[in-house]
Amino acid sequence: MSDIVITSRIRLARNLSDVPFTIKMNDYDASNVIDRVRDVILKNKQYHFEFFEIKKLPLIKRQVLIEKHLISPALASSKIKSAVAIDQNENISIMINEEDHLRIQVLYRGQQIQKAWEDANRIDDFLEQHLSYAYDETWGYLTSCPTNVGTGLRASFMLHLPALTLLGYMKGIIDTITKLGIAVRGFYGEGSEAAGNLYQISNQITLGQPEEDIIANVVSITNQIIEQEQQARLKLLSENRAFVEDKVYRAYGILKYARNISSNEALKLISDVRMGISMGIIKETTIDRLDVLLNLIQPAIIQDYFGREMTPEERDIKRAELIRKILE
Repeated sequence: MSDIVITSRIRLARNLSDVPFTIKMNDYDASNVIDRVRDVILKNKQYHFEFFEIKKLPLIKRQVLIEKHLISPALASSKIKSAVAIDQNENISIMINEEDHLRIQVLYRGQQIQKAWEDANRIDDFLEQHLSYAYDETWGYLTSCPTNVGTGLRASFMLHLPALTLLGYMKGIIDTITKLGIAVRGFYGEGSEAAGNLYQISNQITLGQPEEDIIANVVSITNQIIEQEQQARLKLLSENRAFVEDKVYRAYGILKYARNISSNEALKLISDVRMGISMGIIKETTIDRLDVLLNLIQPAIIQDYFGREMTPEERDIKRAELIRKILE
């Protein structure tokens, strides 16, 4: 299943009881929340966090954090004072003063939703020992957006679904699971496209169910989608093998020999080659190498990797160079 499930993520939304929601905050409130949360986070001995105030980060560094899925675009462009705490392994991030005072996020590669939930729950419990959360006995955790009220939980998987997309099945699947309380988003979350046939599947409902039941429901629906993708790949192979082989080898050839390539084109080609590996067509490289590339090819990360800012043309040349090196 690791060839279909890229990442597993848990996100918890929390607010402090004695401070207005971020939409009503003034500068004093924003600084107050950051200072209090920083003091608590630095007391934690189990996880080692580094703390960043967003406005003090260069724009390129903010974009790197977005591309690594450690912060949201909304936090990066926030008009109020905001911050993020990131653990040393870059699996855990705590966004401060995004839509809510706190967004606790845990992200792991592959199908590790239970591990992500255990870490998020542990950090949440630690924070709650030292901070007074906005909580109502009837409604649960109070949040800025009503869709997060209750548990404040979002459980999500990033799935690679090239065969379902190629066969034109994704629209029907999205329509069906949306009615079951599941949201489908693109590579960078809300409002983004499914670049590289990558889809984020998450719960929409946070109220009226225990956290474990919400997670179990997302897992169940995700497993059904995984099975459908596997069946779609078999269908493509049995009915259009020559077409599939040509498609994935063309993609591999371009990635291996191109001298200039955009991030969008690279994402599409990596998607094709990834599918080819999982189908047993391409044996010259591995899914792990391609997953490394999924991160490295992005515009800000590639500049960070080479240690300098670049024009779009320079990025495209360096991206092609890096892809060739990793596929050697």
